[in-house]
Amino acid sequence: MITIVNYGLGNLGSIQNMLRKIGSPSIITSNYKEIEQATKLILPGVGAFDSGMQKLKELELIELLNKKVLVEKTPILGVCLGVQLMTKCSQEGILPGLGWFDAETVKFDFKGISGKYSLPNMGWQDVHLQKDSALCENLPLDSRFYFVHNFHLKANNEKDISLTANYGYEYVVGLERNNIVGVQFHPEKSHKFGMRLYQNFVNNY
Repeated sequence: MITIVNYGLGNLGSIQNMLRKIGSPSIITSNYKEIEQATKLILPGVGAFDSGMQKLKELELIELLNKKVLVEKTPILGVCLGVQLMTKCSQEGILPGLGWFDAETVKFDFKGISGKYSLPNMGWQDVHLQKDSALCENLPLDSRFYFVHNFHLKANNEKDISLTANYGYEYVVGLERNNIVGVQFHPEKSHKFGMRLYQNFVNNY
């Protein structure tokens, strides 16, 4: 059973529909006890960094998630804003993040970059595997995923970087360390590639 954390932001139904397609049961919940009993978690998210952290605080989920992820080592997948919340902070706001990765969330900066790049970065992009990852097992070399974002990940520990993409410059779109994985893109909007990624999370963690 996959537990999708509902803190008021995110494509919850889309994620659950994708999990249903691969035959994986799931629940969408903000209930403390249900999250406490979870064996696998998905932290989704669409919107602003501070709004996400504030909602997790209001629901009293930050301490619980820290316990589940850092102490019990429950596998968790962060999606879009969800992975950004796993970093220490964001240029988008002032609140601290969960800090599970030694990383920050920064705004795209195209100064000195030739070409015209608009924000948000929206559409399909190729991703590039940077290390062996159970999340990316058997993904085709031409895998493409759907993005919508103004801010991106900046990792201070290269060992945590699993995936990159290019939009004006190479930037981090995937982080992974042990039971904690996250992606900047939306697998639930990425057709067969996203379906494979969710299958890998269900089967390999």
